[in-house]
This record gives sequence, structure tokens and C-alpha cells, in this order.
Amino acid sequence: MPAPLILLPPSEGKADGGDGPGWVDADQSFPDLADQRREVIRALVEAMGLPAEARSKLLGVGAARAEEATVANMAVDSAPTRPAIERYTGVLYDALDYPSLPPKVRRGVDRQVVIFSGLWGAVRPTDPIPDYKLKMGAMLPGLGRPARFWKPALSAALADAASGTVWDLLPNEHSAAWDPTIAGRRIRVRFLDDVEKDGERTLVTVSHWNKLLKGALVRHIAEHVLDDPGALVGFDHPEGYVYDPRLTRVDGSTTEISLVTRR
Repeated sequence: MPAPLILLPPSEGKADGGDGPGWVDADQSFPDLADQRREVIRALVEAMGLPAEARSKLLGVGAARAEEATVANMAVDSAPTRPAIERYTGVLYDALDYPSLPPKVRRGVDRQVVIFSGLWGAVRPTDPIPDYKLKMGAMLPGLGRPARFWKPALSAALADAASGTVWDLLPNEHSAAWDPTIAGRRIRVRFLDDVEKDGERTLVTVSHWNKLLKGALVRHIAEHVLDDPGALVGFDHPEGYVYDPRLTRVDGSTTEISLVTRR
């Protein structure tokens, strides 16, 4: 049985620069995706020739950031790289705090974590990638939405690794880029706030801090190589969320679990 797989989204925030070779010359975990990556890059570079307003809409950012992203996207084939775990700098990755993990756990993260990307399809933490900007749900002229484009190739690329337990921590936008039925067992996670509303207690799904909360969970899963959500009993989430098995839902091979805190 393979080690549990952990599927993560990329981050909007990215470190610039790098000192690694261009992505074409670098060792990658999914070499079979190279042709599809070139196809997406061609479509992205062509789209960077659109008028400023159209580029801003495509990239989902304001005018100033769109100009910066355009420069990065135009140079993606020749730009220096850095490992994906260093490139992505968002709150999920801050909470995971990869550099502080013991070496053995970091090696486990390198094997278990797969990061979905609109441009690259999927990468592992040590895969060298350049700076870029492309959302999985963007509409690329001539190609369509990356999630739909990537789904057949990613499902094939992950088939073996996903044959055991898969912690699917992807948002819906990225989860659309693979076929979850290939997973031996798929675990989805909800973070819920137990709040008072109109004099009654009710559970509200956390959205704003979702990525931050997932980062700490990923760290725990990696440290303990968890392949069963039941092992989360006693997990001391730094933000106070507690696994509540009473809220677990099972639908075929998918198990949805909930971590709850009282507000």
C-alpha cells in the first residue's frame, strides 16, 4: 500500500527569482506532462499579448499586478527556477512551515505532497519551477480552463500514487482537475465554526482562513503519516479546531470529515 497522498493547491503568493535551471532542463516528478505544459505555456504567452484590461481579467488581478505577472509569464520558459515548496509563499505554506520540519518528515512531504497548478498540472515540493501567474479556473483563449484541460492527464499521472489513501485538500477549482474516483480512499476536510446565531448554536463553514487551517493539518498528517482520519482524535490544532467524528460523512470511497471550534 503506497503512503497516503496529500493534494494541495498552489498559492497566489510566490517568491520571485531563483538560481535553478530552466524548467525544461530541470528534473521533474511528472515528465509525462511535459507536452501538455508546453501547450499551456504557448497559450499563456499568446494571451499575454491581449489588451491590458483583458489580461487583468484573465489573471484575476489589478492592473499593476497584471503587468508584473505578464513579465513573469512571458519569461517562463527561460526564467530561473526554485523548488515549488520555496516558490509558493501563501498562508497554507507558511502554516506548513516546511523548513522547520525534521529531515525525515521533509522527505516524506517531498514524496507524499502533490501541488496542483494551472500551468504545470501537478508538481511535487522539490520540483523546480519559475515564477508565473495562471489560475486553474482561468479561461485561456484557444485552450479553455486549465482544470478541464488537465483532468485526463492528471488523472492518468496520479493513478498509481492515488491507489491508497488520498487527502484531497484542494478547493473546488483545483479538485475539478482530476478524477477522484481513481483514489482508493479519498478524504475531504471541512473546518467549521460553532457559533451562536439568533440564540441558537450553528455550524458555519470557514472560508477566509481555510488555507491557513489546512497548512497546520498538512503538517500533522505528514509528521504522523496518517492514512485514517480516526487518528486525528486528540490532534491539537494550533487554532483550536477539534476533529468531531460525529460529523463524518461517507459516500462511496469519499469520506468527508469535520474539524470544529467553538466561537
